Amino acid sequence: MGNDDLVKLKTLLGYWIEHNQEHGQEFREWADKVTGLGDAGEDLRQAAEEMDKASQLLSRAREKLEKVEA
Repeated sequence: MGNDDLVKLKTLLGYWIEHNQEHGQEFREWADKVTGLGDAGEDLRQAAEEMDKASQLLSRAREKLEKVEA
């Protein structure tokens, strides 16, 4: 991987993490709105938790890549 790609990936990881956090928050807000309308709210909450897990993995990858010099 070239230096330009490494720099780009590090930037993308930050963007993806932030983007996931925004979506997770939206999922939680909608889950609250559909409370009492069946199990859809629980699915939305689970989706938010999965987004959190994905963000954790992306953060770990970013931390590891920060140790690599561009």
